[in-house]
Amino acid sequence: MRARAIENLCYVIAPDQGGYHLSGRETYGHSMIVDPWGTVLNSLSRGPGVVCADVELGLLNSARRNFPSIKHRRLQCLNGKS
Repeated sequence: MRARAIENLCYVIAPDQGGYHLSGRETYGHSMIVDPWGTVLNSLSRGPGVVCADVELGLLNSARRNFPSIKHRRLQCLNGKS
């Protein structure tokens, strides 16, 4: 999850289902919120609950402005043009 936050220069909110299901399957949860540099701001390893964290728009803007790879984007590729 940390790599996804860094690669995309965004906050990642990862809600994960946990518990026992009617099918007999068990899922383990581990919901989390990760900042653009991959720091886990808050998480809930198991059980029901709510995960909250402050989003710092200044950190987000700074990361996007200063991260070198952002300048290498080829927008024409994203639009399906070569």
